[in-house]
Amino acid sequence: MPWQLFFLLLFLAGCSDPAPAPRDTPQLSLSDTLGGDESAGYAKALQPRTFFFPADHGPHPEFKTEWWYYTGNLAATDGRRFGYQLTFFRIALAPEQIPRASAWGSSQVTMAHFAVTDPQGKRFFSEERFARNALDLAGAQAAPFRVWLEDWQASGPQQTFPMRLQAATEQVAIDFTLEAGKPMVLQGERGLSRKSDEAGNASYYYSLTRLPTRGTLRLGTEEFQLAGNSWLDREWSTSALAPDQVGWDWFALQLDDGQELMYYQLRRKDGSVDPASAGVWVGRDGNTRLLNQGEVSLESRKSWISPRGGRYPASWRLRVERENLDLTIEPLLADQELDVTIRYWEGAVKITGERAGQPVSGYGYVELTGYAEGGER
Repeated sequence: MPWQLFFLLLFLAGCSDPAPAPRDTPQLSLSDTLGGDESAGYAKALQPRTFFFPADHGPHPEFKTEWWYYTGNLAATDGRRFGYQLTFFRIALAPEQIPRASAWGSSQVTMAHFAVTDPQGKRFFSEERFARNALDLAGAQAAPFRVWLEDWQASGPQQTFPMRLQAATEQVAIDFTLEAGKPMVLQGERGLSRKSDEAGNASYYYSLTRLPTRGTLRLGTEEFQLAGNSWLDREWSTSALAPDQVGWDWFALQLDDGQELMYYQLRRKDGSVDPASAGVWVGRDGNTRLLNQGEVSLESRKSWISPRGGRYPASWRLRVERENLDLTIEPLLADQELDVTIRYWEGAVKITGERAGQPVSGYGYVELTGYAEGGER
């Protein structure tokens, strides 16, 4: 683990207040944070493995990093739309649990990000929290399923579903129920998602690409009953980026005809696209087809300049010739940047286009990392 991240997390884990990270916290480098240094003693994703559930919905503390990544697009009965993100990151400070006399001691830290997009109100809310995995401040378990940081949590029964997501700040709160939907997708090679040619620069990665969702959103003094679809991405790894990689553009797209597309494009420091970029096409019946970098054409059409520094792509044309797919992807709101420890853009998007000459549409989420580094906070 890079020493900057180690000391930052050590400091934040020592704070009992689950408030957002201090505004003067130094912005960290994504490539350093997810690079391959400081990995001795941790397990690595080296080859495909057998997944076991519900156990694999729970934590894998032998790996350095892990996340439960929920995103979704929901609508009220009058058609007003909202997007949300709730993500829990488990971060190991040491390969093994270190015995300590204090009950506050822990070798694991949890970080969580919560965001809500309100396109009609042209508002984006986001918050970051940290806590050590001690004294029930934060943690994760498989059965019954629960991952939490103070009052932010994802939870479920012994067999995981239905899942309940709960998170609240002074400005916004969610209480959603996610039902089991389409079959699980094992990304990459039977769940081994390689991020470069270097052994170990990979993650174990599975997705639940369409989870019917309903529940309540509180926005200030207003309350909305919402329904729609969520997407869950689960990954754990010890190193995921090669030294010449700076970030990725990740797309999780849900089409209204019941099909989904996931694609991540890894970017190199010289501006080129890494051939390890990959994705998957998910049919209506849940059958999948892997996509390699050469099968996907991704063209950025516009850019957005963050007031906090950095230039992001802001509109895309995505084509998959083999699927006769030609999509235009537009953000529902330009500024969906999370100004957190590692600043990145994560936002709800609208999809239009055609497949095999027939119109298609839908909604999804896009994540853009590595664009803000060097910008002013």
